[in-house]
Amino acid sequence: MTTKLNLIIRQGETFERVVRWETTPIVYKSITAITVSAPAVLTVPTHGLPTGWRAAVISCNGMEEINAVNTPPRDNEYHVVTRLSTDSIELNDVNSADYTTYTGGGFIQFYTPVDLSSASAAMKIRDKIGGVVLMTLTSGAPDNRIVLDSAAHTITITISATDAAAITWTKGIYDLEMTTPTSVVTTIFSGKVSVVKEVTT
Repeated sequence: MTTKLNLIIRQGETFERVVRWETTPIVYKSITAITVSAPAVLTVPTHGLPTGWRAAVISCNGMEEINAVNTPPRDNEYHVVTRLSTDSIELNDVNSADYTTYTGGGFIQFYTPVDLSSASAAMKIRDKIGGVVLMTLTSGAPDNRIVLDSAAHTITITISATDAAAITWTKGIYDLEMTTPTSVVTTIFSGKVSVVKEVTT
């Protein structure tokens, strides 16, 4: 599944974007407690989530306000998780201080993080589909402008301030391809790229 994501590069400024590769199957983990607080803290034994991953809350009793409304949850019903411990997570964007007290049950659900160990990444920006290549970024030497962190399950795309200042084009399109050790190539993100001219030089 390819996710649409538009990028804005500010000329003369370091560009950094962290993305994550989600796949099926969906994982379900049981909730045993939720605080009535801001932000909400959930006890989810052996949840296995890294900070920054997205999860939706479903089927809780009592604190029904925290549940996703739709089945399956829509994209905007997923929350970015902060890992507090092996058994607890925080949903920083959820203020449960005025919610009904949690009485039991419920799950968090999230997409499986893809194993990034031994994978590689490549991204090309073109002026149009099949057109001129404006910029190429890869996870391998000597470029190394895409960094894969298998422990955190993150893919970090970086364009230095110097490289951004040298850009002469104003817009393009891109896709980000991942290649597994078995040579399976998957496009995980694509979209438009816009370059905003710098004011301070």
